[in-house]
Amino acid sequence: MASTSLIGSDTQLNRRSYYEASVQRPAAHSPLQGAQTADVLVVGGGFAGLSAALELAQRGYAVVLLEADRIGSGASGRNGGQAIVGYACGQEPFEQQLGAAEARRAWDMSLEGLDLIQQRIHTHGIDCDWVPGYLYVADSPRKVRALREEVDGLQALGIPCDWAEGADVPRLIDSPRYRAAAYESRSGHLHPLKYALGLAKAAREAGVRIFERSPVTGLTRGATLVARTEQGQVTARFGVLAGNCMLPEYGPQVAPEIAPRIMPVGTYILGTAPLDPSLCRRLIPSNAAACDNNVVLDYFRFSADHRMLFGGRVSYTTRTPARLEAVMRQRMGEVFPALASAPVEYLWGGFVDISMNRSPDFGRLGDNLYYLQGFSGHGVALTGLAGRLVAEAVAGQAERFDLFARLRHHRFPGGRLMRTPSLALGMWWYRTRDALAG
Repeated sequence: MASTSLIGSDTQLNRRSYYEASVQRPAAHSPLQGAQTADVLVVGGGFAGLSAALELAQRGYAVVLLEADRIGSGASGRNGGQAIVGYACGQEPFEQQLGAAEARRAWDMSLEGLDLIQQRIHTHGIDCDWVPGYLYVADSPRKVRALREEVDGLQALGIPCDWAEGADVPRLIDSPRYRAAAYESRSGHLHPLKYALGLAKAAREAGVRIFERSPVTGLTRGATLVARTEQGQVTARFGVLAGNCMLPEYGPQVAPEIAPRIMPVGTYILGTAPLDPSLCRRLIPSNAAACDNNVVLDYFRFSADHRMLFGGRVSYTTRTPARLEAVMRQRMGEVFPALASAPVEYLWGGFVDISMNRSPDFGRLGDNLYYLQGFSGHGVALTGLAGRLVAEAVAGQAERFDLFARLRHHRFPGGRLMRTPSLALGMWWYRTRDALAG
């Protein structure tokens, strides 16, 4: 995705990203200067934009990609690294709006998104610490019932799950917090920034021209598209907007009509010092990524060098929460008492995007400008799929892309000034309900 403004103004917080500290970035691509022409312009240097650019170049198109900051500097290089089956919205919006057959096609494409990660890792030699396995966990009787329904739905769709409840839970996760857990091996986790940089290398080798620190300041639409930056412009037959939750920031210049359909949401991750590998194996024997099923959720996993990466403390105000490290440490200690005093070496945050109904929002603006947004927490796998589908559409095979484009989406209420406070108030209510639920 295109670069996001750092959460709040806490630059010290955002210098503490484990992902940035554990990669060796290649030399920066130069900013765009002067005029470029291309078959396709891609805006955004995250998973979706890089995937689209790579797929298009492999089909023989001349592609220019503009990234406002550095490759993977937005959500693609800051997220929890969890690649998950399905969609954040579940199957319900697809079934209600498109019918059972098309809903099943959408589900199968979500699995294709996971397969695509494996294909690209293998084909392009991307070393990104991939680990298979995912744990769904629940911390109250009501959430256990909801998780059981979700697991039954997964198994009906062909995803075998290992269920544990009550005294059996430590077999899957050694935590006093959770009353039930389910494990499946189709999903998994990776180092997202390593993966983004690997995609960028593959795109360059396929002929994509990448320009960093080149935010789009204006876009003229028509039979030919012209995107302007501070120092240059790109003229192209087709365009792909893969800026995701940055579109509200650049919306007046780029895509004002779709910006209100997504909301930027801050999410944060704490990284400990390296832990004893035997402790890691005891806490999560499968080394899977894990996530609870609360509305305001916690998610966590171990890194390749045995650090606990514990995420959550979501902010709907676009401001860094007060006492962030202390609160994150407390939540981690409640899940894993053995980690309550573990040294913390990293703490970072970034914006992800959500749509109103949590379903992906793909579509067209006119005949030749495509957009990809609304991944709602499932972007590690779905962004790769989205890039493939938009490349198919540009090439004239739009049936699969149009399945998603047919989904109806609504604007967040409250207009530009009030939609963030309105969402924050609503999520406070959900957080309170989760805390009080039995």
